[in-house]
Amino acid sequence: MATSTFRNKNKVRPIKQGAAKRQRIKAQKKRLVALGVDAATVEGMQSDQLRLLLKRPKVTAMAAAKMAEEEK
Repeated sequence: MATSTFRNKNKVRPIKQGAAKRQRIKAQKKRLVALGVDAATVEGMQSDQLRLLLKRPKVTAMAAAKMAEEEK
């Protein structure tokens, strides 16, 4: 039995895949657009900004509605 890999959980953890990350980001962008954020704005955001806005969806939805109201 290889005790070094058995005891060291860092060596046996699954490795994150790029395709899964892109899939998560795509789903997060859809969620932001559904909350009312402008699609063009969402496309220009980085992934950390997306996650920051999705932490508080009610606040994000209210801010997006306010911005849309001001544009009219």
